[in-house]
Amino acid sequence: MRHDKRHDTHQHIVIAGARENNLKEVDLRIPKGRLTVFTGVSGSGKSSVVFDTIAVESRRQLNETFTWFVRNRLPKYERPHADVIEDLSPAIVVDQRPVGGHSRSTVGTMTDVYSVIRVLFSRHGTPSAGPATAYSFNDPSGMCPECDGLGRTVRPDYDRILDPARSLADGAILFPPFAAGTWQGQTYTNTTGLDTHKPVGEFTESERRFLLRGGRSGAKVTVDNTGGSRDIDYEGLADRFERLYLNRDLSTLSQRTRDLVRGFLDEGPCPSCHGARLNPAALATRVNGLGIADCTRMEVTDLIRELGRVDDPVAGPIARAAVTALERIEAIGLGYLSLDRETSTLSGGEGQRLKTVRHLGSSLTGMTYIFDEPSVGLHPRDVGRLNDLLLRLRDKGNTVLVVEHDPDVIAVADHVVDMGPAAGGDGGRVVFEGTPDELRRADTLTGRALRRTTGVKEHPREPSGGHWIKDADLHNLKNVSVCVPTGVLTAVTGVAGSGKSTLVKVFTEAHPDAVVVDQSSIGVSGRSTPATYLGVMDTVRRIFARETGTDAGLFSFNSQGACEHCQGRGVIHNDLAFMDPVTTTCEACEGRRFKDEVLRLTVRGRSVVDVLAMTADEALQFFASFDDPAVRRRLNALRDVGLGHLTLGRPLSTLSGGERQRIKLATQLHRTGTTYVLDEPTTGLHMADVDGLLALLDRLVDAGNTVVVVEHNLDVVKHADRVIDLGPEGGKHGGRVVFEGTPARLAAVGESFTADHLRRALGRGRARAA
Repeated sequence: MRHDKRHDTHQHIVIAGARENNLKEVDLRIPKGRLTVFTGVSGSGKSSVVFDTIAVESRRQLNETFTWFVRNRLPKYERPHADVIEDLSPAIVVDQRPVGGHSRSTVGTMTDVYSVIRVLFSRHGTPSAGPATAYSFNDPSGMCPECDGLGRTVRPDYDRILDPARSLADGAILFPPFAAGTWQGQTYTNTTGLDTHKPVGEFTESERRFLLRGGRSGAKVTVDNTGGSRDIDYEGLADRFERLYLNRDLSTLSQRTRDLVRGFLDEGPCPSCHGARLNPAALATRVNGLGIADCTRMEVTDLIRELGRVDDPVAGPIARAAVTALERIEAIGLGYLSLDRETSTLSGGEGQRLKTVRHLGSSLTGMTYIFDEPSVGLHPRDVGRLNDLLLRLRDKGNTVLVVEHDPDVIAVADHVVDMGPAAGGDGGRVVFEGTPDELRRADTLTGRALRRTTGVKEHPREPSGGHWIKDADLHNLKNVSVCVPTGVLTAVTGVAGSGKSTLVKVFTEAHPDAVVVDQSSIGVSGRSTPATYLGVMDTVRRIFARETGTDAGLFSFNSQGACEHCQGRGVIHNDLAFMDPVTTTCEACEGRRFKDEVLRLTVRGRSVVDVLAMTADEALQFFASFDDPAVRRRLNALRDVGLGHLTLGRPLSTLSGGERQRIKLATQLHRTGTTYVLDEPTTGLHMADVDGLLALLDRLVDAGNTVVVVEHNLDVVKHADRVIDLGPEGGKHGGRVVFEGTPARLAAVGESFTADHLRRALGRGRARAA
């Protein structure tokens, strides 16, 4: 499919001398009004070109068009390191960052469809509750007064907090921060308002009320602390618990405290609105017999059908506007979602596609849309829908830039830029420019990977046993019973929304000792590096301190050894008020982060800066003669996950998404007798890197582990020993096991979308071989 010739132009985005991150004086002319895909191994420089150079400069120049007053309130972008960046258009970035959002953010609010639904009910519903805001759970006029529009209530569970068989003096309060012997616990063990030796279960109603809520004006209690004894106002147990742990932002508490508090809470649907979030007046309104909560609970596909029945002269156009927006959601394979689904529960792939939906209804043209691996989380069945979406954006007169590894996305590109030839310091160059057909014939890692043919595993391992999941009915699972085999590699497959992640969640909850490597962030900062994240830096400091007879703190750029001028950052960030910020290399330490006195301390001719500049492969050789198996094991883990090219001191904030996930996996390797659960481990991996991942998974299994992967990548499915395929569709039409067995049997007799695409992939391989 080629786009309309009306959009043919000879304009290009021109880049010359780009030097961001590992880019080596990159020169590019990217055609405008076309779909260009950037390929290359993880860490080859794709993101440095697309996001750190093109997107940043577009946003920076767009911000310059605003007044100083407005610009001072916008995000500030530093000018990318390049000699020339010309002929840019405004850029819209659709990245992989989780949609996130608080509990008030839903699919309906994110896509603005709920706003249209509210207007429909305010104009056409009976009995009317008032204007559109009367149907908003984020507005006082519409929200449920019991739960403030959250749809659920969180209350302390005093059956867990208090042991009725014990007295206050004997430890009736089971919540550790308020327990007998603690400073706060003295409020209740020292009170004169209660018999502290009487079992709490025998308290009268007024005594229990005083324990929980106080209520006696001027009640005092004597407590002891480091400053001696003092009298304080008596505060009821419930009042104190709610003040400290419920009526505040829990994110300000440590993770350990949050986990502790959750163990004493009772969370459930609001007893007033039953999870609908709205007040009785809003819930009473009907349109064609349906309430607004009925609409938001429906799957998008069903809601389209219901709203299509609205034919009122006034309400009809409103309903059709909602249907148009909903059809865009359905068209990209998310018809199984409901509008009341909280955005924080969406996968990265679901969130990215929903972000894209918002732009499809726009009438803007001449924009640059930038996508970061939009195929992430997509079953092969849905990649075709994604391609249609990208082509539609292009055909409206926009430039579309995509960072991608999926061969099916690469195939529909007008132009391909392949970065490489390898990763890290061995990347940062343009190794190919041309059409997808020309790329398949090119002698690059991407070209060779596109030509590669693989079959299903001929001799799969036999399981050593199995873990049964019995009658699972969480979310859309329909009383699923399935055996997860042990001692083998199992791939859990199925279209988006089929129940894969839910099944694996049930499995991991039954096996809490399993090592779970998911898509969550690793919490990077400019000060965290592979050495600090893996714990290698502790060994480095210890060795340098022992060999030089000095303090270990000297060999940390976060402690005593830090350059005093830049505080161990290596760079100076200059905020120039209304002008663009400027980052310069620290002149005192020349970017090395340490004081000069630290750099003079060496071990076998190498300073700590020299060690941090080593790749994992080079560091293995350096540490080979030191008697420290732990550091060698951790460095080997980096090499095992294909990150031997990373330098130990590289900031984690500069790594690609695929590199970050693999470094997280590296921290969990080299165990035996363990169950590993990996959520789409091929995310961010180039086709050439998948072989290395498969070899790693094989080593884990051969070492006596059980490995379960949730995966769409057909190369992983072909290589698995067993496949558990869920479906047949997503949402309420999924939640069933449609196949269990070997990949060969799935290709031969399976009846599912996974089986169909596996057969197609094998057919393409045979056709190429012929």
